[in-house]
Amino acid sequence: MSIITIDHLSKTYANGVTALNDVSLSIKEGDFFALLGPNGAGKSTLINVLSSLVNKSSGQVHIAGFNLDSQLLQAKRQLGLMPQEVNLAVFEKVLDILIYQGGYYGIPRQEAKKRALELLDHLSLSDKANQITRHLSGGMKRRVMIARALMSKPKVLILDEPTAGVDIAIRRHMWGFLRELNRNGTTIILTTHYLEEAEKLCNEVGIIDKGQLICQRDMPSLLRELKCETFLAYLSKPISSLPHVPNIPMRRIDAYTLDIDVPRDLGIGKSIQLLEQAGVPIQSLRNKTNRLESLFLSLTKNTE
Repeated sequence: MSIITIDHLSKTYANGVTALNDVSLSIKEGDFFALLGPNGAGKSTLINVLSSLVNKSSGQVHIAGFNLDSQLLQAKRQLGLMPQEVNLAVFEKVLDILIYQGGYYGIPRQEAKKRALELLDHLSLSDKANQITRHLSGGMKRRVMIARALMSKPKVLILDEPTAGVDIAIRRHMWGFLRELNRNGTTIILTTHYLEEAEKLCNEVGIIDKGQLICQRDMPSLLRELKCETFLAYLSKPISSLPHVPNIPMRRIDAYTLDIDVPRDLGIGKSIQLLEQAGVPIQSLRNKTNRLESLFLSLTKNTE
């Protein structure tokens, strides 16, 4: 069952720029959905249309069965939005911001306070509940924004670059929180430039480029389209020259390190066997590039 259905959605701004061009997209209930694309592709416009911050030019949008045009209030109640830009009241206490947000949805104060404290605990912010927001770090502010978006217990949570500026440890903690939230039934739409994040969290991917949806696939089948993966090979002893191994291109970084392109149809196990037979003493391997990033670049025809 689809919780969000977008049919032939277009948006042209007053200056003539077409940000969305006939986009049709369906997101299933319970999905963890990655919405990806380069800067200026139309991702933010799509999110802003869904959250009724931008008026569409044409097309239809349904959220949990509610039409965004004729049932606006019902549709909006299904959504929680964490925008990309920090937009907190900087002189308010963290707990008060969350309680006020609950009040906008008619949640009684004591219930809103309980909900707010639970969310702050899940996001490792319990000790910041009574702190003025302007004194928080950038990463803490982004976590407060996630908590604010969840105060109404939305069916759909939209996260626009949620971990920008967040350190690695907190980012991984947030991943765990979001996975648990998704397992408990919340549909999550994620935009991110950390493509590792999309690969780790999401089961469905939509890629937008130049205002058009160029791909919507489940993550495993999308990644299977990669023809090869590039690995860094660390050697147990140095080699002075590269042997020729059919179908496995190699490049020497230094005496102890190689770049190796492993064809998908050959596989990593067989590739290691062939390399060792050719005299390449592999001690360990790791992915050099994010798989989703490689595919994204090929689909959008971007070059570095």
